Amino acid sequence: MATTASVYRNGNYSRNSLGTNNNKVERPPSVNSNPKNSLKSKSLRKSAPAALGAAKDDTGVPGRVRVAVRLRPRNAEERVADADFPDCVELQPEVKRLKLRKNNWDSDTYEFDELLTEFASQKRVYEVVAKPVVESVLDGYNGTVMAYGQTGTGKTYTLGQLGEEDTAARGIMVRAMEDILADVSLETNSVSMSYLQLYMETIQDLLNPTNDNISIVEDPKSGDVSLPGATLVEIRNQQSFVDLLRLGEVHRFAANTKLNAESSRSHAILMVHVKRSVRGRDSVLSSENGDNSLMVKSLKPPIVRKGKLVIVDLAGSERIDKSGSEGHTLEEAKSINLSLSALGKCINALAENSAHVPVRDSKLTRLLRDSFGGTARTSLVITIGPSPRHRGETASTIMFGQRAMKVENMLKLKEEFDYKSLSRRLDQQLHKFIAEHERQQKAFEDEIKRVTLEAQNQISESERNYADALEKDKTNYQKEYMESIKKLEDKWMMNQQKHAGGENIPGLKDESSNAISNGKGSRVANMEELAEMKKKLQKETLLRKAAEGEVNILKSQLAGLKKSEALAKSDVSKLQKMLEDEACQKEKLEGEIATLQSQLLQISFEADETARRIDKGGSEEVLGGLDSLMLQVRQPQINDSGNGEKAPIAKLFEQVGLQKILSLLEAEDADVRIHAVKVVANLAAEETNQEKIVEAGGLKSLLMLLRSSEDETIYRVAAGAIANLAMNETNQELIMAQGGIHLLSMTAGNAKDPQTLRMIAGAIANLCGNDKLQMKLRSEGGIKALLGMVRCRHPDVLAQVARGIANFAKCESRASTQGTKTGRSLLIEDGVLPWIVQNANNEASPIRRHIELALCHLAQHEVNAKDMISGGALRELVRVSRDCSREDTRTLAHRTLTSSPTFQAEMRRLRIDH
Repeated sequence: MATTASVYRNGNYSRNSLGTNNNKVERPPSVNSNPKNSLKSKSLRKSAPAALGAAKDDTGVPGRVRVAVRLRPRNAEERVADADFPDCVELQPEVKRLKLRKNNWDSDTYEFDELLTEFASQKRVYEVVAKPVVESVLDGYNGTVMAYGQTGTGKTYTLGQLGEEDTAARGIMVRAMEDILADVSLETNSVSMSYLQLYMETIQDLLNPTNDNISIVEDPKSGDVSLPGATLVEIRNQQSFVDLLRLGEVHRFAANTKLNAESSRSHAILMVHVKRSVRGRDSVLSSENGDNSLMVKSLKPPIVRKGKLVIVDLAGSERIDKSGSEGHTLEEAKSINLSLSALGKCINALAENSAHVPVRDSKLTRLLRDSFGGTARTSLVITIGPSPRHRGETASTIMFGQRAMKVENMLKLKEEFDYKSLSRRLDQQLHKFIAEHERQQKAFEDEIKRVTLEAQNQISESERNYADALEKDKTNYQKEYMESIKKLEDKWMMNQQKHAGGENIPGLKDESSNAISNGKGSRVANMEELAEMKKKLQKETLLRKAAEGEVNILKSQLAGLKKSEALAKSDVSKLQKMLEDEACQKEKLEGEIATLQSQLLQISFEADETARRIDKGGSEEVLGGLDSLMLQVRQPQINDSGNGEKAPIAKLFEQVGLQKILSLLEAEDADVRIHAVKVVANLAAEETNQEKIVEAGGLKSLLMLLRSSEDETIYRVAAGAIANLAMNETNQELIMAQGGIHLLSMTAGNAKDPQTLRMIAGAIANLCGNDKLQMKLRSEGGIKALLGMVRCRHPDVLAQVARGIANFAKCESRASTQGTKTGRSLLIEDGVLPWIVQNANNEASPIRRHIELALCHLAQHEVNAKDMISGGALRELVRVSRDCSREDTRTLAHRTLTSSPTFQAEMRRLRIDH
């Protein structure tokens, strides 16, 4: 194999590698860096390649990194918060100029290759940014399309949108593969892909999550970067590509931040390898003259062009104070910012022609070394938002794009003689000759069989004709014999009459007697045979009539069965209609019941307040501020007109104060405690109040109520408040540290009311979603408590139990994938699997959805496979992969089944098609 030759970059001579073999041909690209020449490149790609013996130019052609800007429209939050402020960005697409406002009278101006307004369609973005790169890849060059920008500005939407519901929303990945498959013949060429993510400086395979530490290999001669451990899947059609993208998105890390509800926490990298065969004039096979030796002599190896398209969806740059990242999410943000910072340093060094480019500071820069300052054609789209609140991040993104425009790559085309393809073609020709010889031999054998069969048919026909002629002669002889006998009898009678009275002629009399006796014996034999034939005929006739009678009976029975089947179908249709009507009626009744329940709760609440005022006149002064506070809690929060944020908590309980409310949780009066804990529960439902409550000791007071109180209402409301507080990761650790899971488990054992159990199960389910607390939660009886609450059988309680089990299984699956946990699932050890299998097909949708997710997460690890098979979970997992209403869960189940050798072996043994 040949290697690339020396190239010039930015006026400096650099030798990438040395080569002595001329089998690999390198030529300058057929397109320049301007996307307006994309039509020209299309026509050039269809032209015939140069002759194999011609001299090749391997110096390469400069190609600057092209940068496009895409502006995201204002979202709902920005339309409210920034209603009085103009956008900080102004686009002038006609002159390809961007203005970044410093204030109302001053702004900075920047020029880019393309400007895409907030109204630009996905198709326009693809044609401007990615289509020229895709065409270069089809011509045999490497190409890169990358998106860079702040979190929440639309990078993943621009690149990875699948567009299954709206085809116009398809992103660059889907549209690029459509163009590649439309231009490539899969019969002679190949298209394959790998889908990876760079998470916390670790390269992980999105198509095979168990492959979570892929190494980067660099060719010491050419400097090319490869990932030999990554899964490489050959693409046969567009739908299979979309399915693989969907599977990869399921395994990609994402989190909820203040800037984006689904913020990507890793860099996603899609690699598409295109291999095309280019035939020269002399390499075309021709067998018209039948001269095989001449054909082989004129055979020459074809040329193979290999292009690689890399699409990089960078994780968004973010400021910690704006994104609100904390805990593990904070560590992810630090890793993202470090890798993006390393990329920025490399681009700065390339833009300034620095002697040293720090590509080894990060795995991201090592992966992209060919995209910036390498041999690939690169397009960068930077995504920005219009909000003036994020002007600093927008300016940083714009400066990143400006520096990237100064980077120049050397585009190089690599061509190779495909001797393997030539060998395959010769093998195919040999096999073709062998097959043709076998066909001719088979045809010769078939001809022999046909001639033999015709001869046998002629012999059979002659034998039949001979038998017919023999039978005909026999019949004629018998007829003549009978006629002769009759004549002799007539003659004998005449002689008898003539010689009556004793006249005898001895010789004639003896002859006649012999003839008569012989004729009579033959007639007797024929008569007996005829009688026997008549008996057989009569017997066959009787059997035929009996068979016809049975057939008529069966026909009448069949008609009756058809009539019964029609009646049964009619009854089934009526029953189905009745069931549908009953289901509709049930839904209406459930809605009315829910409305009545809410009204009943409101009436009960008001009645409690009235009774407390009447019966507790002495404590009117203490509870007056509490009544006012509860009234304020039930009313909507008031927003400041300035910044749209909720009013501070000091304004909410200005009449009583948080400390006074919390002190009422320890009051001796049971009614006072009940109303106080209701107020705390309502306040805890707001995220802005949770930190205040915890700092003031509210969590400790709520746990104390669970420990000391015996009132069912206090159990229910306190558990609901703890469930609200448990939605925060910091509060989860505090709850566990203060023995909260033990108290919740004890309360679950004492409680009987379904709503109380629902609140307790919800709190434990929230705690189950924390990776750090799993072992402690299990050791303190959290899983046993969840499993014990299923005795209630109330669907709301079961839904919370199923959610907790699903959260626990998901955290276990993530820990096993990252290598921090080994051995079988703790859920299986605590006996949860039988309940999971029993409720996997529950009629209630919330229960069934969480149980199906728990099944998929448990099945992702081979160590659980035998227990799941013995527990009957395999058939439920197969059902989920076929019939689940959620497509992402169905895809995850299918992927899990196909990747597990134990499941595959069991399905083959049970003959389950999958």
